[in-house]
Amino acid sequence: MLATLDAVAQAGFAVAVACPPHGPLADVLRRRGVEVLPFSMRTAAGAARSQAESRRELAGLLDHQKPDLLHANSLSMGRLSGPVASALRLASIAHLRDILRLSRQAVEDLNHHRRLLAVSSATRRFHVAQGLDEARTHVLHNGVDLDRFRPGGADCNLAREFGVDSSARFAVTIGQIGPRKGQDILARAAECVARRVPEVHWLVVGERFSNKAESVDFEADLCRWSKGALAGRLHLPGWRDDVDRLLRAADVVVHPARQEPLGRVLLEAAASGAAIVATDVGGTSEIFPGGQAAVLVPPNDPESLWRAVVSVLTNDHLRRELGRAARRRAEEAFDVRATVSRLIEHYRGALGE
Repeated sequence: MLATLDAVAQAGFAVAVACPPHGPLADVLRRRGVEVLPFSMRTAAGAARSQAESRRELAGLLDHQKPDLLHANSLSMGRLSGPVASALRLASIAHLRDILRLSRQAVEDLNHHRRLLAVSSATRRFHVAQGLDEARTHVLHNGVDLDRFRPGGADCNLAREFGVDSSARFAVTIGQIGPRKGQDILARAAECVARRVPEVHWLVVGERFSNKAESVDFEADLCRWSKGALAGRLHLPGWRDDVDRLLRAADVVVHPARQEPLGRVLLEAAASGAAIVATDVGGTSEIFPGGQAAVLVPPNDPESLWRAVVSVLTNDHLRRELGRAARRRAEEAFDVRATVSRLIEHYRGALGE
């Protein structure tokens, strides 16, 4: 969303964002001069509002603001807002950025929107099979800023930053800490890689957002790996705002996800000219068709993962060729400027309908 706002405004749309009035998102929006409309799924005391309460609040906000178009930027907000927009006879679009099982009611709620935008063909197929209206469900791939994410540059010395030997090589993975991103598979693979390429260090960037017990336990297990079998080799720096620098400094980018509608970090890594090893799930093969610009392996398979990582790290020619091919692929298919142009077409299409 943030990557598209400026171009949407330049196309003649006055943009306002309904979101919690305090926090990182609201801060960024205000710095960029975007109007923030206070809206939250929680009370001032932090308790979760019911769906009915949230819909009443949203309806009041929309009735007051009277926008021409509502863009619900996630599947959950799409479900919440669908019946509200329909009742107000408001043109609306919902973005499908997740591959999740939906109830019959959730499908019905989403089908209230005039258009549904899936981030990949894999995401579209999954949701259409669940009952989303095929005619109104379109594919809009995410885009990447090709100027910010670019190859080259010696602006990040990971060995010095993490206090390890200058000969160290870095395998970098970036994403929310949790079972769907597969960092446990990466940790198992890392133990095998260490026996074959002992100078490799693993940089696992991201934080846990879910408070579900399985996610809390998952993070605890990952921490134990970093202090046990992979002590001194597995680094957990948490959330970072310099992902572009980290990707340029990586010897290999590893993405072990169990599910991935269309991984933004894979687009950023490709634009950065990184050599990429990723699991072939969801929309990943749409980013790298034929596996020519990345090495794709099956999910939940530590052996395939470690073998692929070793093959990339021990073959400089392969690593360079993968990086060049990845950058070309990003330039050809995932320039954010083209994404914004297509998004604006969907805006105008929804308004015309």
